Amino acid sequence: MNTTNILPAKSDSEIHEIANLAEEIWHQHFTPIIGEAQVNYMVDKFQSYPALQKQIEQDGYEYYQLFISHTFAGYMGIRPEAESLFLSKLYIKKDCRGQHLATEALSFLVKLCKERGLKKIWLTCNRHNDNTLAVYDHLGFVITDEQAADIGNGFVMDDYILTYTI
Repeated sequence: MNTTNILPAKSDSEIHEIANLAEEIWHQHFTPIIGEAQVNYMVDKFQSYPALQKQIEQDGYEYYQLFISHTFAGYMGIRPEAESLFLSKLYIKKDCRGQHLATEALSFLVKLCKERGLKKIWLTCNRHNDNTLAVYDHLGFVITDEQAADIGNGFVMDDYILTYTI
């Protein structure tokens, strides 16, 4: 049986590992949804090592590495807010999907929210990311709003906002 471990990413090398995995996952998963040009732009702007470092140092983000047994299988980026937790990133490698890692990640986040007195978890998800939307629906998230955010360079993030109440 595989064991799941969720560990805070604290060291420079761990943040580099996350950025490298982000590039792999984003190109594999999102290119068919939003195209290669937008994937390249978004990886550089939001998922690269310098972007992750800035989010941690200046914007209050925390990053976690997800492991199945000893395999680095995915990562999460979160930002605590006044009464909620923003789940900015939850990405799992293609060959590690379907092993309930998202369920384990949600359990971890619910526990974290309870410890910190936070009442909900919210996230954004591309409206055309059907498989991921189905996973979040299965986990108990509900679509509570939608947004189209101009992210520069002629690109827009066309997302649903999903919420999970603790």
